Parts: sequence; C-alpha cells; structure tokens
Amino acid sequence: MPRLGAVHKKRVADFASLAECWQCFADDEGGDLPPAASIAFAAPIRGDEIRLTNSDWLIRPADLAQELSLDDLVLVNDFEAVGHAVSRLPLDQMEVLFGPDAPLPYNGVVTVLGIGTGLGVAMIAYRNGQPHVFATEGGHFDFAPLDETETRLIEALRLRYGRVSVERIVSGPGLGNIYLGLTADTRPIHDAELWAAALEGVDPLARQALDHLCLSYGSVAGDLALAHGPGAVVLVGGLTQRIKHLLPASGFHARFTAKGRYAPMMNTIPIRFASHDDIGLFGAAVAFGAKHL
Repeated sequence: MPRLGAVHKKRVADFASLAECWQCFADDEGGDLPPAASIAFAAPIRGDEIRLTNSDWLIRPADLAQELSLDDLVLVNDFEAVGHAVSRLPLDQMEVLFGPDAPLPYNGVVTVLGIGTGLGVAMIAYRNGQPHVFATEGGHFDFAPLDETETRLIEALRLRYGRVSVERIVSGPGLGNIYLGLTADTRPIHDAELWAAALEGVDPLARQALDHLCLSYGSVAGDLALAHGPGAVVLVGGLTQRIKHLLPASGFHARFTAKGRYAPMMNTIPIRFASHDDIGLFGAAVAFGAKHL
C-alpha cells in the first residue's frame, strides 16, 4: 500500500508551466527529487499534447520526462487515478450510503464518480479479484431531464451552451446553472458563496437548487451504473463529502433506482463514499505501481 509523505499544494494559476511549478516543488523539498514520478491530469491522456480542462498549461508527453529531469514517468487521467485509489482503499474507508453492505465485486464493475469543477467518472473492472482501471469521459454525455424543472433548465442552458452535458448540472458550477434556472436574477454567480448559502440554508432558492443537484446526481449515478455494469458505485470528492449528510433525504437514491424494469436490480447495488484527504494523489501513487507490474 503506498504511503504519502508531506503534501505540497500549489495553485496551477500561479505558474506559467508545469516545469515552473515542478521547480518550486523541488525547491520546497530542498532541490532533490526522486528520478521517477506519477502525474495525474484533468484531461484525456492521449495524443501528442495534453490540454488541461481548467488551465492554459500545454503538456507534451514525449518531452515531459526530460523537462522534469525524470528517468521514469507515468501519466494518468485524474479520475483514472481516483479509480486506482478506490481499488486499494480498505472497505472501512468506504462508508455505505445506500444499498447492501457488500464488498466490491470479485468479478464485476465498479463505477467511480464525483462532482468538482466537472463530473469525474472512472470504471474499475474486477476479474478474479484483480482491478483493471479505466478512465472515462462519462461526465460529458447528454443530460436527460426527468421533471418539469429540469426540462425548463435544459431549455435555458441550451440557449447558453447549445449542447447540455451532464456536468453542466451535476458539478460544482452546475449549482449556479440550476440556481439561474430557478430565478430571473441574472447577476454573476460566485460558486463558493452560492454553495455556502445552499449548505447553510440561508438562501431558500440556493437550497432548492442544491436539492435538484442531488436528484440529478442520483439519476446520473444510476445511468452510469447501468452503462458500466451493476456491480457497485463509489462516490468521491470534497463536494460529495459536503453534501453527503443531505443525500439520504434528497431523493438521490429514489432517482438512482428509478430505472423502470431494472429498479429491483438497482436496489441491490451498493453505493459507497470513499474518504481520503488526498485521494487523487494516493491514486497516482497506486497507478505508478500498477503500471510497473
């Protein structure tokens, strides 16, 4: 089991490039870093260039090891890393939220998802107890409205974005999109302030928007479980942690299981929450070991 040492957190926006940030990290560590690294990026890991979702950094994998003075370099998608973390976390760090208290499947699929700046999704396929982790872009499929409120919301968001993907609603910024769909107010939305108001209950409309987000989160989690295979679902991330106490009364599980003729099967799927303060970093370390098996 990998162990994390001292964790250094840097803001990507404070650096012009990964190499500049890496040098700052090296300085923090006294200038002497190991010759091997595992790095997780919020972007698909493919092609000659990696463009990050929320940054201007441009990563060229073929040149990166030399730029960072590394002999061995593993690159993974950020939610692929989270999937690797889930595959190694003990069950006592994965609280059961809904469904039976069953272990992860010996043969079968686990869907891993969590809300943040987008909706991250990964898949773990177990075969004879051995995990095989796959990155996905499941947060980018089309959102399917299931009630009148969501239908009106989709119509408003189509005017703004054209196509409305799942993460336009089921994500941190999605709360603002829902809020604007519930009100005629067009003032700029500050995500952090809106989340605080919703969680503290000081703004009834913000809380209503959060209730809708929880409903949609359950719908999407259920759709992904159907698409990947009904083994287990593991929710992750800081925003999920913040709303975890609201999920039981929110309608999340009712939406998760409301899949027509498959509703009885959906009720048999365990839904867990994986708690780890640095789950992506831990997962990157696990991924490094997996790539060297």
